Amino acid sequence: MRKKLFLMWMPVVIMMSSSAFAAADANAGKIKYQQLCVSCHGASGKGDGPAAVALTPKPRNFSDSKGKTDAQLAKVIKEGGAANNLSPLMPPWGAGLTDQDIANIIAYLRVLGKGGQ
Repeated sequence: MRKKLFLMWMPVVIMMSSSAFAAADANAGKIKYQQLCVSCHGASGKGDGPAAVALTPKPRNFSDSKGKTDAQLAKVIKEGGAANNLSPLMPPWGAGLTDQDIANIIAYLRVLGKGGQ
C-alpha cells in the first residue's frame, strides 16, 4: 500500500518542483537586457553602449560568452562587479531582479554570443 501511494504521488511532486524553476526565456531576457543593460553593454552585447564611452574599463563583450558559466554570470549580475573582483562600475542587480529574471537575461546573453539579436 505504501509503495502504491508513493508511486501515485511521485509524479505530482516532480511536476511541482520542476514548475518552480521554469526554463529560462531568452525573449523575456531580451526585454530586461534592453531595460537595464543596453546603455553600457550595447544592443548587440559588444560592450559598446552609449554610456560605454565614459567607462573605464569598458563593459564586458558578450559576443563570445563561452568563457563564463551561467553561475558565474548570475553571480556578477546579482552581486555586481566589485563583489566579483571585476569593474566596480557594474552595479549589483540582485535586489531588483528575481532569479528567473537573471536566468532569462543569461539565456539572452547566450543568444547574443551566437550572433543573434
